[in-house]
Amino acid sequence: MEQRNNVTEFILLGLTESLQGQKILFVVFLFIYIVTMVGNLLIIVTVMVSPSLNAPMYFFLGHLSFMDAVYSTTLTPNMIIDLLYEKKTISFHACMGQLFLEHLFGGAEVFLLVVMAYDRYVAICKPLHYITIMNRQVCILLLVVAGVGGFVHSLVQLLFVLSYPHSLPFCGPNIIDHFICDMYPLLELACTDTYFVGFTVVANGGTICMVIFIFLLVSYGVILNSLKTHSQEGRRKALSTCSSHIAVVVHFFVPCIFQYVRPASNFPIDKSIAVVYTVVTPMLNPLIYTLRNSEVKHAVKKLWHKK
Repeated sequence: MEQRNNVTEFILLGLTESLQGQKILFVVFLFIYIVTMVGNLLIIVTVMVSPSLNAPMYFFLGHLSFMDAVYSTTLTPNMIIDLLYEKKTISFHACMGQLFLEHLFGGAEVFLLVVMAYDRYVAICKPLHYITIMNRQVCILLLVVAGVGGFVHSLVQLLFVLSYPHSLPFCGPNIIDHFICDMYPLLELACTDTYFVGFTVVANGGTICMVIFIFLLVSYGVILNSLKTHSQEGRRKALSTCSSHIAVVVHFFVPCIFQYVRPASNFPIDKSIAVVYTVVTPMLNPLIYTLRNSEVKHAVKKLWHKK
């Protein structure tokens, strides 16, 4: 037990050790974070106050923006503040909290993207039954299921660090070659064989990423194939919506697959890949949906003119 209590904080090396580089990254990431928050909050408010956006698709879009905003806030502000300091430290408990929240909202977003794909399938392939199938109670239930899925995924990750079969011993090295606390960098610091824990990370995160990504691609393939029977206007509208969804899915899952569908190990490029899904993706999601969806664009313009 004493051995496990040796490390009370970790030192993060960040993205670069260059002071000039850190100043540049501070400005860049601060700008990205502001755009992320403004974009996602704008979509949330627009969906809430616009009567024209009362369809289930926009209900889920509003909650996706909420998850992106919270997910970004759990990671990006700490990273921005750390860029101002030469020595970047995080306490053991804060590190575990960051690990839990990162996987909670990341996992919930994965399952929410599945829910959004199902919503598009029902809307395009079963239009006559859409209102009946995707009623308010079903939408809320699907949202809860996505949240529970993210919670279970995150809890499993954390329990394997803290509980099973005993908490991983961190008895000396405390330097994390990363800008956030994540599983693979932490496993490198543990003073024990981490093969089994690393396997569970791949089985948990990697399997979820790979299986759901393939499932989503097949789902959108079925949806797009069904458009043959629709009118030209119907095809155009459905293609515009589905292309937005597919762009978000690819942008989210490709870095996730690279990160977790492999043996547990930490590579230098992992930090750059992590920037994509922790910093860039939450900013791009509202931009993609707003630019590709005429109803959202119209509602945003209407709200802006009102204000």
